[in-house]
Amino acid sequence: MTPDAMRVLAEPDRLREALTPLRRRLLERLRTPASATELAAELELPRQKLNYHLRVLERAGLVELVAERRRRGCTERILRASADAFVVDPTVLNSDEQATFTAIGDRYAAEHLVGVAADTVRQVARMRTAAERAGTRLLTFTLEADIRFAQPADVHRFADALHDAVARTAAEFDRAGGRSYRIVVGGHPTPKETGND
Repeated sequence: MTPDAMRVLAEPDRLREALTPLRRRLLERLRTPASATELAAELELPRQKLNYHLRVLERAGLVELVAERRRRGCTERILRASADAFVVDPTVLNSDEQATFTAIGDRYAAEHLVGVAADTVRQVARMRTAAERAGTRLLTFTLEADIRFAQPADVHRFADALHDAVARTAAEFDRAGGRSYRIVVGGHPTPKETGND
């Protein structure tokens, strides 16, 4: 059995288990299976310490046993991360606040954009995992563009024009009984490059 390509961390307890620096490092390293002995040598840490953290990750379902082998009279357990990537469900940090963001419905409010983006992250990550387990491909598309507005009022005029264009295009392709797709279009100022990355 191969690991999931992506797994959503939606439970605060599971997220807490993954967030220490060492455990994040172990999850990254365990994309390739390894034993505690191998990890101890690579990370130059005591095997007992690593075993403790590996047990915590295993109980949380973040790493899984893939093999056992006999070595010097002991059974060595080979573990790997249960997913290639872990995505934090944005609502796990504050679900009440996130629900408020989504309920606002003001397309010019930053809070609404945050809520819609959080929903998109959660839904797409879960659907991708389900599709992968079913041996199918999740068909998605992404459109991105950069635009420079001369003045703030242009943002509103652009959003209105884009809304009309998307509504016309959606009406042209929408068919009763067809597979439903959610289209999300958002815009935000381009972050300034800090040069610290």
